[in-house]
Amino acid sequence: MDKKENFEIIKQFGPSILKVKIPDDILNQINDYVENVTKDSELSKKLNHGNQLVGDVTQEIKLEPSIMQKSGWGNFLGLNVGKWIAAELGEKITKFQIIESWIVRQFKNEYNPVHWHGGHISGAGFLKVPKLLGKHVQEKENKTYKGGNLQLIHGSRMFLNNSTYTIEPKVGDFYFFPNYMMHVVYPFKNSEEERRSISFNAKIDENIFNIYG
Repeated sequence: MDKKENFEIIKQFGPSILKVKIPDDILNQINDYVENVTKDSELSKKLNHGNQLVGDVTQEIKLEPSIMQKSGWGNFLGLNVGKWIAAELGEKITKFQIIESWIVRQFKNEYNPVHWHGGHISGAGFLKVPKLLGKHVQEKENKTYKGGNLQLIHGSRMFLNNSTYTIEPKVGDFYFFPNYMMHVVYPFKNSEEERRSISFNAKIDENIFNIYG
């Protein structure tokens, strides 16, 4: 008998996370939009919501509804959330309301501490990533440098159970997760380049989200 047939790892506990790729045309449009905003001091000041962010970063730019519609960003989010909920729950959402979506411009030594979002569904992805993020002060074997990484957190570490999922930023990668999923972005050291990410909060049908209702 083939022993492989009797060896199966089942991991069905903990929140579901969806990973997708941002289409190049959407990614390029949003990056162009950010570049134009940063060149316009008045618009940049108007859209800067960094004071509402829990972390210490150079700038947070709130996306205007017009660019979300024009670029296809809103449709991209709604389509993927619909597919995700259908695959996980066998339910079809009839509501997808974006509360807000924003860009975080992060540079050397800046960070975002452990936090969570509002709404029902959240997500984070990457529009620009420095070529070099840095390295440890003291190099150690099998120790991975986490600078610039996004780390999702749920529960506490126990036997046969990890409480964190570490994501190395790659341009175009986007992750959807429940709003309550705690997460943190670590500072990076050795680059003058920008780490640019995009996030959102949204609501779906209350009867689907509220499992106690």
